[in-house]
Amino acid sequence: MASGTAEPQEFLPALRFRRLTPYFDHVVRLTMREATFKRRLLDGLALQPGERVLDVGAGTATLAIELKRRTPGATVVGLDADPDVLALGRAKAAQAGCEVELVEGLSNALPFPDASFDAVVSTLFFHHLDGEAKRTTLRQVRRVLRPGGRLHVGDFTRPADPLQAALNFPVRVFDGFAVTADNVSGGLPHLFAAAGLEDVRERDRLRTAMGTLALWSARRR
Repeated sequence: MASGTAEPQEFLPALRFRRLTPYFDHVVRLTMREATFKRRLLDGLALQPGERVLDVGAGTATLAIELKRRTPGATVVGLDADPDVLALGRAKAAQAGCEVELVEGLSNALPFPDASFDAVVSTLFFHHLDGEAKRTTLRQVRRVLRPGGRLHVGDFTRPADPLQAALNFPVRVFDGFAVTADNVSGGLPHLFAAAGLEDVRERDRLRTAMGTLALWSARRR
């Protein structure tokens, strides 16, 4: 493994309890306007044939599969620490006839060489990480990006109004108030910049049944 890694951290299953993992896709689809926000994120990414893209916190590989469908000539790699969701993802990819590589590993110790990806994507993942894990993960993302490589993230941000704050409250209870603090304060873009990424931009914002979601992009110089 390349340098710049940190001590790996423990992980929780996607819905905290393993018995709920089979319902993960249904929950996201019903509550997060999944098709809309992932389409907009991938439109902004504009992945090209021949590029390598890493999906950090790939879960059941919904985004990785769509990346491959959109750009068959790209190499798509998904990473997640949960072997159960990866098993679901591999089954989905096989059923879809999509060749995606799904790797078990932790985001704060990415098992990939320096400058090995043209793009990194991540959706609904950073709000699960505590502050230090967010910072370490972003340093790892910068490390594996090639010069000029881009990062595209979709995740919770500062609620747009009191109703969105109330809808997001169960997420904060579920994942922890300290863990989600950087998201609800609107602080994720500052963490991107602190990790050495540039041209940090909020590209879009959506209201969902679980709170306000933002789409951001950034680049490695």
